[in-house]
Amino acid sequence: MVMDSPSSPPDLDLEDLKAIKILGKGAMGCVFLVHHASTDPTARSPFALKVVHRSQPDADRRARWEMEVLTRLSSPNHPFLPRLLGRLETLHLIAWAVPYCPGSDLNVLRHRQNDQVFSAAIIQFYLAEILCALDHLHSLGIVYRDLKPENILIQQSGHVTLTDFDLSRNLKKKQSPQTESDPNSLPSIPVLRKQSRNLVQKIPVVGDNKHSKACSNKKQKSSRVRPVSRRKLSFSNEERSNSFVGTEEYVSPEVVRGDGHEFAVDWWALGILTYEMLYGTTPFKGKSRKETFRNVLYKEPEFMGRRNDLTDLIGRLLEKDPTKRLGYHRGACEIKEHAFFKGVRWDLLTEVSRPPFIPSTEDDGDFTEKVMAGQNQIDIIEYYESLKTPSSMPQSTLPSPSPSEHRRDDSFTEY
Repeated sequence: MVMDSPSSPPDLDLEDLKAIKILGKGAMGCVFLVHHASTDPTARSPFALKVVHRSQPDADRRARWEMEVLTRLSSPNHPFLPRLLGRLETLHLIAWAVPYCPGSDLNVLRHRQNDQVFSAAIIQFYLAEILCALDHLHSLGIVYRDLKPENILIQQSGHVTLTDFDLSRNLKKKQSPQTESDPNSLPSIPVLRKQSRNLVQKIPVVGDNKHSKACSNKKQKSSRVRPVSRRKLSFSNEERSNSFVGTEEYVSPEVVRGDGHEFAVDWWALGILTYEMLYGTTPFKGKSRKETFRNVLYKEPEFMGRRNDLTDLIGRLLEKDPTKRLGYHRGACEIKEHAFFKGVRWDLLTEVSRPPFIPSTEDDGDFTEKVMAGQNQIDIIEYYESLKTPSSMPQSTLPSPSPSEHRRDDSFTEY
C-alpha cells in the first residue's frame, strides 16, 4: 500500500483488505489485523484496522475525532504515538488503519511476569516513553483521558505507543513561564549511553495459551465511562472539560466530583498506571463502582516497605487536589525533573536498541504461511453481515481474541 503525505492519508477499499485475525473487540467496534490483498498478498506488512459500525450511538463523531487526532499526530510522526495510514467509509462501516504493534499491550505483558509486576528499572523505561507521548499530546492541546495498560501497545522495536484517542479532546494549552521542556537541562547521568543501551531482556515470554486464563482470572474488567457530558459535548477549545470519561479505576477525583478537569487528569492516570505496574493492582479499586469512586475521593494510596523515589513519584501524581499534583504547573517537564527519573537521557530514548521486551518475529512468518495457504482469512464485510445472522457463517471462521486481548472498555453512563 503506497502512503500519501501524512496530511492526506489514502482512502482504502474494503474489498482489497483481508483480515488475518481479530486483535480486539470493544464497545465501539473491532480491531482486525489486515493486509492489502493486491499490494501485499503474502501479508509481510500487516497493519491494524479499527472498524466501527455506524449504527453504534455517537460512532461517527467519535470515529472522525480519533482520525483527526491521528492525522495531527502524523505530521510530524512521534516515536511513541501512532499515525494514520488510511481510512474508509461505507454505508454501514467507518474504519481507519494504524501500524500494527505485535507486542500486545502493557497489561498482557505484566501478566506474563512470574509475579505479575515490573521491576523499578523497567517501570522507569516505560514511564519515560509514556511521559514523552503525553507531553507531545499536551503540546498539541490534546488531553488523552484514557491512559491505562490496555491502551499502551508494544511496537516491534520494543518501544511503546499509545492507542485509542476517541475519548481525548482539545483543551487550551496552559500558559506557563516554561512552555517547552529542554531535555539537555535535565540531570544527565548516562545510564542509557551505548554501554547500557542493550538492556537485558528481563521479561520472560510465556505462551499466550498459558497466560490468557491468568489474565482473565487475576484481574477483573473495570468499566469505561461513556463520555456523557454535564452539558453538550463538543471538541472545541476550552480551558476545562466537564465530560465524565475514563476507566473507573483510573478516573481522577476532579472527574468524580464533576468539577471540570484539564491536563492534570493524565498525570493522575499516570500515577495509577505506575502503581499498577509496581504492585499489580490499582490503589483505589473497591467492591463496587460507588466504593471505588469513594476511595478515589478520600482514600490515600497504600505503599509497602520504605518510601523511595518511585513511591514518592506515585504519591505526588496521586494528589487529590489537581492544583497540587505533580505536573500541574509545568507539565511533563516538572515530572521529568523528579528524582525517580534521575539519569534518564530523554534525548536518547529512541536510541535504546534493546528495550526490556522485544516481540517475537515468529508470528509474522506464521501469518505469511497461513495467508499463502489460504487459511483463516476473514472477509470483513461478511464478518459484519454474519453478526446479523450468526447461523449463516461457520463459527470456525469467526475467530475471537483470547481473554487477555479483550480490553476493559465496558461503557456505562454518568455516575
